[in-house]
Amino acid sequence: MKKIVTLALLALLFVGSAVAQSYKITFLPQKSKCERYYIGQHFRDKFNIIDSTSIANGQIVFEGKKLTNGVYALLNDQKKKMFDFVIDDSRKFSIQFDSTFSNKGMVVKGSRANELMFEYMSKMDYGRSQSREINNLKKTDTAQARIKMEALGKEMEGYIANYHKNNERYIFGRLIKMFDNIDVPKEIPAGSNETNLQEWQARYYRTHYWDNVDFSDHSLIYTPQMFDKLNYYFFGLLYYQESDTITRYADLILHKIEKDSTWMRYFLDFITPKYERATKNVGWDQVFVNLVQNYYLQGKCPWATEADLYSKRKTIDYLSASLIGAIGQELFMADTNQSPDPKDWISSHRFPQRYVVLWIWDPDCHHCQEQSEELKILYDSLAAAGNKRFEVYAVGYESDVKKWKNYVRKHNFPFVNVGGSNVNIDYQEAYNVHGAPTMIILDADRRIIMNKTLPAKNIMSFLDRYEQEHPEMATKVTPWMMAGGYTPATEWKRNQ
Repeated sequence: MKKIVTLALLALLFVGSAVAQSYKITFLPQKSKCERYYIGQHFRDKFNIIDSTSIANGQIVFEGKKLTNGVYALLNDQKKKMFDFVIDDSRKFSIQFDSTFSNKGMVVKGSRANELMFEYMSKMDYGRSQSREINNLKKTDTAQARIKMEALGKEMEGYIANYHKNNERYIFGRLIKMFDNIDVPKEIPAGSNETNLQEWQARYYRTHYWDNVDFSDHSLIYTPQMFDKLNYYFFGLLYYQESDTITRYADLILHKIEKDSTWMRYFLDFITPKYERATKNVGWDQVFVNLVQNYYLQGKCPWATEADLYSKRKTIDYLSASLIGAIGQELFMADTNQSPDPKDWISSHRFPQRYVVLWIWDPDCHHCQEQSEELKILYDSLAAAGNKRFEVYAVGYESDVKKWKNYVRKHNFPFVNVGGSNVNIDYQEAYNVHGAPTMIILDADRRIIMNKTLPAKNIMSFLDRYEQEHPEMATKVTPWMMAGGYTPATEWKRNQ
């Protein structure tokens, strides 16, 4: 399936080889409201300020000894981007621009690379403008609009193909080719066991996403498009994938560049913290653990300091206890009677219900209060309907035991309510708890199947989806079902 190159994705800016030479760049604004200007170099979604100057005699002149090939931006006195330009064939050139910074209005002298770039961008502007007009025509003449759109598509494709052919010696001409869409086959190859064409095409696209990128060129690192491509791949295309799938595709690209520490650092410095800090995304902490174990701790990140490696090692040790699929550690805690005798403490695991919701909450936390009430409504309705598929093991995250006990009794929480210091292990360490509310859901084997806090109203839909994906769990019998189990919530009410 040949992807149609969308006009919005064609307006790309790129950089070239890192050859440093002296420079003199002159900008000629038709009107200027600023006294101070800056040159910024793109790095991910930010700028590195390279040079600054003041306007004099209507000219903005930057001069210096070293400026590597790349994409740069002219910034105003607020350090906001006005427009991009390239350093490629010349370091001594001028650009005249109008107040709208239109590509068509750019007048370049001394740099064919910038001329070609603005010509290309102007052609893309034309394509977008024509497309808007044709879309308006659809309202009155659909057939004519279709004919015009097909003609425009051929015109733009022909222009792009010709541009690639004639301008490969320029950085911009070479590098826009790297960001062309991937041609995805229309059919599954003969002999394949695949049956779902759409899923196969999606995997093909994800697998070949990086095919047109030349990783021998480090200057790509300093393009905004490289950042956009990287960001979209991991946090767009792969956003809803499971952790194992994300890790597999991360490995696919990282194995290509693992001998190039510059590229490795560019990728890992960006994606690793994203997965570590994604507190609302189920399974993403597993991706972080995999990246650290497979790359940082395998000596593949020479830029990482000993302190950095130590910190990451400690973090994955901390996270490992609460990863999806890990066996949840069994807690024994005192209920509201706060008995010091461990024989009276209540287990977090030994319930006849197939699932356990560990609900760690704080009576002083407004969100905890709201969700506890919602959880109570759900719990009571399921119990009344005889369909209580889970037990709630509610841990009071509060050092003031009296306040916690009074809140529980006042609101008549029907859960298994435990708290205080009478506990067999540190539950915060056991389940990577760093605040309230925190929700952990355990399955019949008391493995963690959810380690992110769900709204109470979403618990049943989550369990339904989980059983659809794991049908064997819908009929799984817990050891405590077979033994008859016990209902600590009843014991708690009796002991009040």
